[in-house]
Amino acid sequence: MMDATQKTAIKVLMLPWLAHGHITPFLELAKKLILRNFHIYFCSSPINLNSIKPKLLIDPNFSNSIQLVELHLPSLPDLPPHYHTMKGLPPHLLPTLEKALDMTKPELSKILETLKPDLLIYDRLPIWLPDLASSMNIQPISFITGGAAMTSFLYHCIKCSDRQFPFPKLYPDFSKIKFTQESAEYSSTDSGRDSAIGAVEMLGKSRGVVLIRTSRELEGKYMDYLYDSLGKKVVPVGSLVPDVVLDDEEGMDIINWLDKKEKSSTVLVSFGTECYLSKENMEEMAHGLEISNVNFIWVVRFPKGGKMKLDDGLPEGFLGRVKERGIVVENWAPQIKILHHSSIGGFVSHCGWGSVMESIKFGVPIIAMPMQVDQPWNARLVDECGVGLEVNMDNNGKLKGETLAKVIKQVVVEKTGEQIRRKAKEMSEKIGRKDEEEIDGVVKELLELCKM
Repeated sequence: MMDATQKTAIKVLMLPWLAHGHITPFLELAKKLILRNFHIYFCSSPINLNSIKPKLLIDPNFSNSIQLVELHLPSLPDLPPHYHTMKGLPPHLLPTLEKALDMTKPELSKILETLKPDLLIYDRLPIWLPDLASSMNIQPISFITGGAAMTSFLYHCIKCSDRQFPFPKLYPDFSKIKFTQESAEYSSTDSGRDSAIGAVEMLGKSRGVVLIRTSRELEGKYMDYLYDSLGKKVVPVGSLVPDVVLDDEEGMDIINWLDKKEKSSTVLVSFGTECYLSKENMEEMAHGLEISNVNFIWVVRFPKGGKMKLDDGLPEGFLGRVKERGIVVENWAPQIKILHHSSIGGFVSHCGWGSVMESIKFGVPIIAMPMQVDQPWNARLVDECGVGLEVNMDNNGKLKGETLAKVIKQVVVEKTGEQIRRKAKEMSEKIGRKDEEEIDGVVKELLELCKM
């Protein structure tokens, strides 16, 4: 038996899905748990572990109590080791990556046998993992890195389709989610549907509780519905947004530029590491930013191996016309550091759950432009909670610059957006007050499982 007074650390193996948006909250949860007498084995592919090593070296507590465990996926013909991650993965290789992870059962069995953790905190894949852990008397716990709204909807559709989903406002208009072929490939493959079904099945295999990256302040009614559907405790872990590091040199040219702008006068435009705009929508985005007359930082990314370059996607003369109030950054920018800055007054976002959590954490209103997977539901939640507005697309899924400019001005500048700006600040304060309390609740549940 174990309890909170024991000196021996509880051992936890964490295995997130091979995507940055999943690895980050797992790592932040690990950091919270080691401060409460847990020892973490953090398992992922070498390329993903290499990306997080610098984040652990900044604090001896992290490097001593978070042990990195390499999981070697098979190098299939189309999937060399540098593609053992979602970052930069060509969309058509997603099913191959899922297949490679599914082939790691012998190695994961050996890892579990060797480390003998007390608990396994797992993600959406591989679907056989919780059963494997249970067969070794290791308690499996599902950790949902997305929101409760989308998860409750998905679970309802697969498991409870004989009755109506009780929150009709959450239904997105799927006809308008057609930004790019890349987005469509991610969300429409047989593999994607199978993964969704598998993820729901895995929720049912979680021992006693399901952890979820959210707060009751934001998604209480969806958490309650998920609890009623699952019959398991649904325990919020809070926002799990990484701490802002202000004393490093990352992106300081952007921060220095922001320092010269007025408070809440600037929008960040970014669509994560796996979503891309078509050439047509890039041009409309540029047009909308230009005519909005609002300051902006636009982070532009293209798929690896793609043909489009920055000069091809932007209208002729655009950079020259906006040089006083806008900057365009290729590939990467310190998103958390930017959102934390007082000059940021809005976030034009794809509404990936991590970006939603970061924006709400810092009280920044969201201009929602969902593209794929859970993003349409997240955008509806943002609108429903009053912390942002969704940009309406036409029936062909195309962006209109004039529409974007109108929403940006409303959210950031105009009097009609005052309530949205106020709601964003209020939600930030509510969630901030609950973060540590919710982690304490997680610890209590984990300790109870270890007594079983």
